Amino acid sequence: MIDAHSEGTTFCFGEGVHRIGRAIRPTKGSTLASGEGAVLSGAVALTGWVRDGGLWVVRGVLPAAYKLKGQCEDLATKPCQVGEQVFADGKHLTRVMSRDAVRAGTFFGDYAANAVYVADDPRGSRLEMSRTNTAIEVSASDVTVRGLTIEHFASKPQGGALQVGHGWKVSGNDVRWNHAVGIMVIDGDGAEVRRNTVADNGQLGIGQYRSAGVRIVENLVTRNNTDGFWIADWESGGIKSTRSSGEVSGNDIVANRGIGMWSDIAEYDRRIVANRIRDNAADGIRYEISYQATIEQNVVEGNGFGTGRGSGPSLWDGGGINVNTSAGVRVVGNLVRGNRNGISIQSRTRGEGPRGRYVLRDVVVEGNQVMMDGGTASTGVVENKGSPTGEGSVDFRRNSYRIGDRSAQRFAFKGATLTWAEWQAAGFDADSVSS
Repeated sequence: MIDAHSEGTTFCFGEGVHRIGRAIRPTKGSTLASGEGAVLSGAVALTGWVRDGGLWVVRGVLPAAYKLKGQCEDLATKPCQVGEQVFADGKHLTRVMSRDAVRAGTFFGDYAANAVYVADDPRGSRLEMSRTNTAIEVSASDVTVRGLTIEHFASKPQGGALQVGHGWKVSGNDVRWNHAVGIMVIDGDGAEVRRNTVADNGQLGIGQYRSAGVRIVENLVTRNNTDGFWIADWESGGIKSTRSSGEVSGNDIVANRGIGMWSDIAEYDRRIVANRIRDNAADGIRYEISYQATIEQNVVEGNGFGTGRGSGPSLWDGGGINVNTSAGVRVVGNLVRGNRNGISIQSRTRGEGPRGRYVLRDVVVEGNQVMMDGGTASTGVVENKGSPTGEGSVDFRRNSYRIGDRSAQRFAFKGATLTWAEWQAAGFDADSVSS
């Protein structure tokens, strides 16, 4: 139907489940929308189950083996790399990596034998398997996507179930239970992603790549990374953007198994403003090897307490706000409360970028309220050997800290842990207060 109509047409999806066997490719200026709760599903029904020993099996439903990618928490079996998920009456089953490991609530996909095994009796239940990679892909500019539920797509790692292109407007959708990224903006200058619920996706809620002036505003991004991607350092969690610019504001970024909001690699003119970022497994906000950013008026609380590779209590690990080897960053007027650490400023040796060498320079931390009276919380500047940090590169001023015991070493600089008095003596926060 889409192919048969002219550009600028509005297509209305009726109530019910629409099973998508190949990606929808909208035309320029068109609208894909629903006011009736339409569901776009990338899953196929699994029928024809038979007993096989103590398990149940269905055969002939898996795709041919394909190239795998992605960093998993489990480095041995790498379960996150395979995209086909199984759902029983809408409940996501946990993948295991051998037939012998199958238990209640799990499944095993044997790609060599083209067989799917479960332990629970499938009779009387609705079992489905995600199979199609993408619901809607970028094929034209200025497309609107509104009011759809997009679920159960076997999106590839770093790939989105819903792709967003140049000038797209994506609003009021529920994007959930897809294998990799829920919404992926790619080459999408000027796009807007507004007031969507992006939840329970296997890797990441919202991604942005090589897209300027994008607005990601007023979304609920929660419980993403259900499929075991690396929590600390491989694009898992809430929102990640690379080589892009724009605004991330007014979002609720909650309980993602990874970083809440992550700008990484040659970001520029980025505004991260007035978000509520809480209970994410790694950093609340990470701004890494990038340029020119404002991180302002966010509430950042309860982040950084996840476990896994790269997790821990040092300033190199999880915390509230992390500025890593970036230049021209203002961290202003945020509430940073009860995180694994407070504000971590990091300098590493990271090479060259499109706007010059990646270096920690011209970072201002001002007017923040930082509460870190927990047992492991600290704030400070850490450097690796040979990193290009210059004196005066970081300015802490007019902040307010709650540290509890003033004799506690809750600050760090030049490889040493410091008390409040020692931190001030080192040249930081001369006009700030603590309690």
